[in-house]
Amino acid sequence: MEYYCATHMPMFADALGDACAGWGASTVKSGPWAAIAWAHVESQEAFDATMAEHGGKIMEDIPNYTNVMPEMIIGDVDR
Repeated sequence: MEYYCATHMPMFADALGDACAGWGASTVKSGPWAAIAWAHVESQEAFDATMAEHGGKIMEDIPNYTNVMPEMIIGDVDR
């Protein structure tokens, strides 16, 4: 979690730039996951553009914090 919060997620947020309105991560206490993280991104288009440009670097960093392939869930935030 230390590497994930100090290195991986800030790298992802930096890649999103101004499109990132915030991010966070939590340890999960039940269920099949060890942790969950989120990023609030202004649009699907901004997310897609970031992943097209920086996705390789972001995905290559995964072995630095886990040996499990993360599951990505995309949705809308209701306010």
